[in-house]
Amino acid sequence: MQIAVIDGQGGGIGKHIVEKIRRAFADKVTIIALGTNSVATSQMLKAGANEGATGENAICHTVRKMDIIIGSVAILAANSMLGELTPRMAQAIGEAEAVKVLLPINRSRIQIVGAADEPLPHQIDEVIEYLKKLLEEE
Repeated sequence: MQIAVIDGQGGGIGKHIVEKIRRAFADKVTIIALGTNSVATSQMLKAGANEGATGENAICHTVRKMDIIIGSVAILAANSMLGELTPRMAQAIGEAEAVKVLLPINRSRIQIVGAADEPLPHQIDEVIEYLKKLLEEE
């Protein structure tokens, strides 16, 4: 199973996601770090991603091949992450056939009504539990 983790800015969220996926699944999954900038990609690679790529073309090209895409809800919003996530990236991610597992982080003026306002570590734990269910179904 190929999982893309998408992050931007400092890559902190992506780093924590990659660490927890690697800890939970070891080498049972392939993690591809997709950063909107090189710092984010580097952080995710240090956390244990198998491969990484940076920028618009890399993200647009790679998401088409993934089974699962993980990131904050902002990865579907054009010009989010202080403009790092381009409209083309948002479109490619949205159109990808992969299952999208999104953290309801309320930034970019996106408010998800009904989503629990949990701390980031708890949200990432929920992502791991969801991934376990998906892998069991295979």
